[in-house]
Amino acid sequence: MSRLFGFLSVIIVMAIGMYIYSKQIQSTSAEAGASTPQGAINITGVRSDLVSIASAERRYFATEGKYASLDDLISTNNITVARQRPPYSYAVEMSSGGFRVVATRSGENLAGTPKLLSVDENMEFQTSE
Repeated sequence: MSRLFGFLSVIIVMAIGMYIYSKQIQSTSAEAGASTPQGAINITGVRSDLVSIASAERRYFATEGKYASLDDLISTNNITVARQRPPYSYAVEMSSGGFRVVATRSGENLAGTPKLLSVDENMEFQTSE
């Protein structure tokens, strides 16, 4: 009997955990501007690309002592990410103290997607409508 009670307790705790996790994922997607399924797909891909570009930028800085343009990262095979993921296009903004990788939405206004997403050298994301 105690085994059954223990098993049921584990199932209930897992169900509660999954519910809380799903609510956190929904709120994170909404904060990132992905309030529609297509928006969530776009934002997930763009965020992944931004992380890849930012990681390559950090590796480049570690080896070369300076930041590189997006074209330099691509031409030196530091990244395999394309320059765009429609409807977003990517750019790297460099300053003396760091960099910012920016994804800008062009064309149509897709419901639930931000106009601008960016990540900086500290891997902190920002969005704007």
